[in-house]
Amino acid sequence: MPRPRIPPAEPSTPDEIEAQFYEALRRGDIERLMAIWSDDDDISCVHPGGPRLGGAAAIRASFEAMFERGEIQVHPEKVRRLLSHSCAVHSVLERVEVPVPAGRESAWVVATNVYLKGAQGWRLVAHHASPGAPGAAQDNVESAAILH
Repeated sequence: MPRPRIPPAEPSTPDEIEAQFYEALRRGDIERLMAIWSDDDDISCVHPGGPRLGGAAAIRASFEAMFERGEIQVHPEKVRRLLSHSCAVHSVLERVEVPVPAGRESAWVVATNVYLKGAQGWRLVAHHASPGAPGAAQDNVESAAILH
């Protein structure tokens, strides 16, 4: 007798949701990608150089259009995290592999991903991505001053 299939555990952290987000992009999996987003009507997404998209239907349509050209080879390289009890903000430096006549080149995208913890657990509520500069792989971070 076959064993019953046990569904995968729900992601329990913003990092797990983020990993699923980038995996869905690399696989071109729209269903998996949209399952990561909150059911809230006020979710939003901004693609590099694009307008602000609001709501699941507009966000889904934009990713479907991107996936028509194939999977998106994007890799989160550097992540800065701000975490509270029910909100997480990740500032991500994304390395995107872009096809060129000679093969592939890397381009950089600077993204902010916002996650909220609700009845569904952690879900993505906002993704805002901007083109990165050629030197984007280098972080420009000020040293924190110690105050006494």
